[in-house]
This record gives sequence, structure tokens and C-alpha cells, in this order.
Amino acid sequence: MSDLPPAAERDSAALERLVAHLEHVAGRLRTGELDAEAAAKLVDECAQVASNASAELERLARVAASEPLPGADQLL
Repeated sequence: MSDLPPAAERDSAALERLVAHLEHVAGRLRTGELDAEAAAKLVDECAQVASNASAELERLARVAASEPLPGADQLL
């Protein structure tokens, strides 16, 4: 069971896709089979994907912070 609120749990799929893509691109870089230009393009792509993942993580954190904690409605 996840500690994320329901909406954040659903939305985490986008972050998971970004991370999977980043891992795939990084794996291609690790092979050492790319020429310098292709490797530079993949490094740029990694930076963009990492930036997108960071933005998505921040968005998920804002969503999680805006939802009440489980059971909090019972305290009122």
C-alpha cells in the first residue's frame, strides 16, 4: 500500500514514465557505442527528462500537500 494520497498515487504514473525514459536513455549512454554528437544529444535529452521529472515531482508534492491526511476528517 502506498503512503501517497489517492490523487497523487494516480498521478505518479507520469513520473514513473519519465524515470523509465531517463533510465533507458542513460543505459544507451552507458553502452559507449555512440559517437560524440549522438552522445551529446542524449545527454541533452537526459537533462530535459530530468527537468520534467523534477517538475512532476514538485507537482505531486503540491497535490499531496493539498489533500487531507487519511483519517483527518474523523478528527473534526
